[in-house]
Amino acid sequence: MGPWAPTLESLNARPLPAWYDQAKFGIFIHWGLWAIPAFAARLGSISDAFKTDYDRAVAMTPYTEWYANAIKVPGTPSAEFHAKTYGAAPYEAFREPFIEGLKAWDPAAWAESFRNAGALYVVLVTKHHDGFCLWPSGVRNPKQTGWSTTRDIVGELAAAVRAQGMRFGVYYSGGIDWTFNRRPILTLADFMGSLPGGRYPAYAEAQTRELIERYEPSVLWNDIAWPTDQARLNALFADYYNAVPEGVVNDRWRAADLASLALRLKPARRALDARIKKRMLESPDAVQGIIPPPVPHSDFRTPEYARFPDIQAKKWEATRGMSHSFGFNRNDTEDDYASSETLISDFIDGVAKNGNLLLNVGPMADGTIPEPQARRLKAFGDWLGAHGEAIYGSQPWVRAEAVTDQGMPVRFTVKSGDLYLTLLGRPTGERILIRDLTLAGEVRRLDSGAPVRLVQAGPDLALDFARPLDGAFAPVMRIRGAVASGLG
Repeated sequence: MGPWAPTLESLNARPLPAWYDQAKFGIFIHWGLWAIPAFAARLGSISDAFKTDYDRAVAMTPYTEWYANAIKVPGTPSAEFHAKTYGAAPYEAFREPFIEGLKAWDPAAWAESFRNAGALYVVLVTKHHDGFCLWPSGVRNPKQTGWSTTRDIVGELAAAVRAQGMRFGVYYSGGIDWTFNRRPILTLADFMGSLPGGRYPAYAEAQTRELIERYEPSVLWNDIAWPTDQARLNALFADYYNAVPEGVVNDRWRAADLASLALRLKPARRALDARIKKRMLESPDAVQGIIPPPVPHSDFRTPEYARFPDIQAKKWEATRGMSHSFGFNRNDTEDDYASSETLISDFIDGVAKNGNLLLNVGPMADGTIPEPQARRLKAFGDWLGAHGEAIYGSQPWVRAEAVTDQGMPVRFTVKSGDLYLTLLGRPTGERILIRDLTLAGEVRRLDSGAPVRLVQAGPDLALDFARPLDGAFAPVMRIRGAVASGLG
């Protein structure tokens, strides 16, 4: 027994473990059988797929990890690619070549690269929607024999990550498992209504408890929904917290209820699809990424390919791939990847608004991290190596942002009484003018330690640099003894 009881009152009284708030930057890993075909439709973002091809959008998303569903839908690019490349071979045929490719995988090299990037925690996809498990589970899948690795990928990576001083977490697809529900999924209502019943709730709970007992993950990251009722879910949370006192859970644990069960019926799905399509037609720009709705209990929220526009009282974690997919896509070019500067700017923006970033890596089938992804990890490591003081362990200030007279965004964080001001761009010259800001204090640049003088110019603040700015990306100023006013 431990201090946490299986009630919402007890669970919601538990404070957020400090390590998670302080860590700021984690690595997500989507790696599985889909890395062999490494293919998805190219319609842009997941939001674009739902806007432009709603009636089969789930099979048209850019997510390569959804390949097993996409090839079930005739006429999709994935189905055509599969037929041309693999003939009539089923998705299950990828199991043996994936397991064979594990001989080249080096978990220690992964962990070192993630630590060098500045990450303080790593979350591995242990079972995605295809149901394939990356650990030799002792819980038998009654629908698919031998549907797991024989090598303990989860355990080996957990040990390697912890040896580098990082925390280790696990992702589990609790709401979707295509070995239990094999019908093709086309629309958002199909997706929401595909939560398996029967023996699946007991299976998913047993596997999650196995992951907790074997690996003691610091993050328990569920996806889509959860197949048991809220009472059983509360008991799972309490047992997890009592077993892993500093563990955290995300916000995608929507328990099975009457509404979700009703969506198993086709008329209910059709009615929901009609409402969603009408809303998209009326507000085509309203859909940008995915923000899961609040649930009765979570430690943090998880916008996907999306961010919150202002400071949030509740902790959150932006999650995204470096390109439009989480899994590796063989067709991605440099133009498909967000630039390092965009990713780092969004990261800084999120931290200023009480968020973390869980940045995804999608390895190739043999475990190689693709060069465009490795290059972006290095860019994070380089920037955090010089400016991490403004990020790790920081908190939001009374305001998150400002702008210079040239339109360059400015973000703020605070730590130990110091204020950190980050210019999101490549500024040059001896003076920067920030609109509508009043500050006083001792200022130095984090990268060089060079002094900066603050000069009030009416409602605006000028930063005069003893050493002119040279165009380096996202320089940070530390303001000691900051006194501020004019915070409108």
